[in-house]
Amino acid sequence: MRLRKDAKADLIKGVPLFSQLGRKELSEVASIADEIDLAAGKELTVEGSPGREFFVIIEGDATVRQGDKEINRLGAGDFFGEIALVEHRPRTASVVAESPIRALVITERSFKALLEGSPEIESKVMSALAARLSPEEEL
Repeated sequence: MRLRKDAKADLIKGVPLFSQLGRKELSEVASIADEIDLAAGKELTVEGSPGREFFVIIEGDATVRQGDKEINRLGAGDFFGEIALVEHRPRTASVVAESPIRALVITERSFKALLEGSPEIESKVMSALAARLSPEEEL
């Protein structure tokens, strides 16, 4: 069963990059999120390769690896790759599906087109990104 746009928006609102967006803006982001099915064993990202998409896991489990070391496990509601939407950094880890996965995916291309058409969303996303990337000030 495919998710409705409001269910997609609910998943997306838990992502820090989108934390400053209102309901209407979250709905706009949800409208560019494709729902995909991936087989167990599929590499969703490859360490060192360019990042061009962002994922939110709807169902299934994945393992995050750096080199030969497992560093994390992901499941329903978890997300990864959001920085790839706005910065051209190589992936810092590989993510492999441990079971069949259903996920939302937003491509860099679709996201940039959305931002170009909506300066309000762009401003809020960039503000959230700056807050995430800047070191905390010492008191």
